[in-house]
Amino acid sequence: MNQPRLAVKQDMSRVLELIQELATFEKETDAVEVNVLDLERDGFGENPKFTCFVLEVNNSIEGIALVYPRYSTWKGEVLHLEDLIVSEKCRGKGLGTLLLNSVVKHAKQLGVKRVSWEVIDWNDPAIKFYESKGANVMRDWDVVQLDEKGIENYLKAI
Repeated sequence: MNQPRLAVKQDMSRVLELIQELATFEKETDAVEVNVLDLERDGFGENPKFTCFVLEVNNSIEGIALVYPRYSTWKGEVLHLEDLIVSEKCRGKGLGTLLLNSVVKHAKQLGVKRVSWEVIDWNDPAIKFYESKGANVMRDWDVVQLDEKGIENYLKAI
């Protein structure tokens, strides 16, 4: 099996397909707002906003891991894993491990203090996978977000 590699601009169409596949799996089919041009601009512009690893099987990208830097007031520099996605047809074949290996090696090279990410609470296979790799799934924390409409409503209220 191939090892993950850094994504190139031309990979973003397939990356978007996998993002959409994940959204469908998570029952959020209509939630994806980014498009290929957004991914190309944001990942490969003058100041890239993310790093993406891809993994090919038979010359087709079947897995991705997208990360970006964050800053923790407690730890300092950390790396956020936004998504680790393996196509449904390739799950259970070790692709997730190879992608997570690349993320952790990248984190070590960057010298960050932590890698963090979220996992949906009903995705038991993913939770078990992450725990088997030594990750601490912190079930006592809730994700908090303001979406675009929430931001607008918040600003109207102040």
